[in-house]
Amino acid sequence: MKIFNTMTRRKEEFVPLDKNEVKIYACGPTVYNYIHIGNARPLCVFDVLRRYLEYRGYNVRFVQNFTDVDDKIIKRANEEGLTFEEVSKKYIKEFWTDAHGLNFKDATVHPKATENIDEIINIIKTLEEKGYAYAVDGDVYYRTLKFKDYGKLSHQPIEDLQSGARIAIGEKKENPLDFALWKAAKEGEPYWDSPWGKGRPGWHIECSAMNKRYLGDSIDIHCGGKDLVFPHHENEIAQSEAANDVPFAKYWMHNGYINVDNVKMSKSLGNFKTVREIANVYGYEVIRYFLISSHYRSPINYSIDIIEQCQSALDRLYTCRES
Repeated sequence: MKIFNTMTRRKEEFVPLDKNEVKIYACGPTVYNYIHIGNARPLCVFDVLRRYLEYRGYNVRFVQNFTDVDDKIIKRANEEGLTFEEVSKKYIKEFWTDAHGLNFKDATVHPKATENIDEIINIIKTLEEKGYAYAVDGDVYYRTLKFKDYGKLSHQPIEDLQSGARIAIGEKKENPLDFALWKAAKEGEPYWDSPWGKGRPGWHIECSAMNKRYLGDSIDIHCGGKDLVFPHHENEIAQSEAANDVPFAKYWMHNGYINVDNVKMSKSLGNFKTVREIANVYGYEVIRYFLISSHYRSPINYSIDIIEQCQSALDRLYTCRES
């Protein structure tokens, strides 16, 4: 079995770190809305990967997280007059309706960011002690220039990344590329106590902490959509390898984008499609067929015509099976 590794940009023979177990981490959804087909593509693609590895006889430990505290969740909570916990609980429930409809096999563990605050704080403390993090007025930032391999996953020289970055007025970063590990509490936002004062974790550190807690310092496969290569996965590498002094993931796998009527799907364009609205008309099985019927790294185009073609293809398969 060969895997295309985003890190090396080539197909590599799959050799697990431990011959008896394969460790996979998949970035899960930020739970503030129904999942859209862009969220569902990695869900289905890496479900197939996991099932195939199990078919090959591997014991797979598969972890997929929920980001259950985030700016988007807080914004939705304020809009709906709910607490952030109520919003995340509501949309985690809706996630499971769609995920099980898509025949997604539950991960070994589905951790939530808010259940891992102690682990998050411990990693930040380690980074601070090693000089990779610095605190400013209750915020803690990652010192990007100290990590010499920054940009190795996205294949972008740090000089190019730096020239394209900007510091907003009032920010206290040492460098435009530095990113938040811990955010000081703001009025009306959730917070936890920490050595730097009341606050909440940054997005990237959550996944590093959950990876470490449930899978250890090094894993076999880290996967997600191409949109996560930079900055999210790049920042995860910087955090985890600086804290743990070992390679973070052996293989990196990323699925392609989804276009809607030949235009890249985007909330800002208002052309995103939720799994639920499509399933209400065509059912979940057609959506899964659509999402896994093309090469996982290639972009795919969503349209009503294509979904109806997938429905016809499924009908033919069932007719063939029954004849």
